[in-house]
Amino acid sequence: MSRLCDLLELAQGGDDGSWIGPASGPEGKRAYGGQFVAQSLAAACRTVGPDRMPTNMHLQFLRGGQAGDPVEYSVTPVFDGRTSAARRVDSRQGDRLLTTASVSFAVDLPGPEHGHWERLPGHPGTLPETGPAGPAPSMPLDELDIRIADATTSGEFVRRFWWRATVSIPDDPLIHTLMAAYVTDVYMIDPALQVHGYSMKARTHRSGTTDSSIWFHQQVRAHEWNLLETRSPAAARGRGVVTGTLVRADGVIAATLVQEGLIAEREPNPQ
Repeated sequence: MSRLCDLLELAQGGDDGSWIGPASGPEGKRAYGGQFVAQSLAAACRTVGPDRMPTNMHLQFLRGGQAGDPVEYSVTPVFDGRTSAARRVDSRQGDRLLTTASVSFAVDLPGPEHGHWERLPGHPGTLPETGPAGPAPSMPLDELDIRIADATTSGEFVRRFWWRATVSIPDDPLIHTLMAAYVTDVYMIDPALQVHGYSMKARTHRSGTTDSSIWFHQQVRAHEWNLLETRSPAAARGRGVVTGTLVRADGVIAATLVQEGLIAEREPNPQ
């Protein structure tokens, strides 16, 4: 099994509502936010029936975690109905609460559908393999093909983040969903800085995710090309918001994402 799949495979904790997520490594580095998103979602999914797939997830980042240490996830049942369910998930390292999340689930029901792009903006095969928009030491980048194409249309900064997994993935829709939740968090808040000519890579500002939300619409196919197109509609008070659309290679909109992040000016060094 791949490192990426291993990160999504949780071990049973000390009780029925506790799960342990493996460390991403390396020691001494800050844990990647997408790890908490994907592992929190994986823990919540362990507590509902297989007929109920996640429909939305909202996660708040409270403290940074250590990449070299495992993470404990505590799942609290909030609601179990005839066709839907809800869970709260808290993550900790030791006695430090790192994130708290809410996850909703539902069975598939018949109803009207829409959400399809007739034409995708270009093709990733024509782009160089760029990797993420900055350093990502705790991600298994050798198992991901990431190609980024930034554009400015009518003065608006747009990031087009193409990605696909390059390793064998089990034929389980949930694994593909977890992988998308993991990958699409990488440098997602960056467009809020790029609007102003800055970047997270340059470290000109204090930056990092504070809140992440995902609405799942259709099944993701992680082994095929996916496009995450993002833009930042607003920023103020040292925080920026980025909205994103995750589109499959066939044009189907698989998910909608919104992220809030810190983009505050760094305090000047004392003389």
